[in-house]
Amino acid sequence: MNAREGEALTCRELIDLLADYLDSTLSQAAVVELEDHLAKCAECQAYLNTYRSTKALAAQAGSVEMPAEMRRRLSEFLVRHLSPGGA
Repeated sequence: MNAREGEALTCRELIDLLADYLDSTLSQAAVVELEDHLAKCAECQAYLNTYRSTKALAAQAGSVEMPAEMRRRLSEFLVRHLSPGGA
């Protein structure tokens, strides 16, 4: 919830709370304050919609197994460059 008693939630504060809002981990008071701000702020509504879409697309993308040759080359590169005295 907003630390400043009696003041409305700012857009920046709302953005900081969006992940918790979408994960349903905010207190009921914080949800009420956030939804009150959303009802009055078209920019934050647009931001929320974009955030939701991005989260959904990322979930759909899934992960792809790295090809064995690429994994081997990456491992060699990391060993070379992260070892003491590496190139």
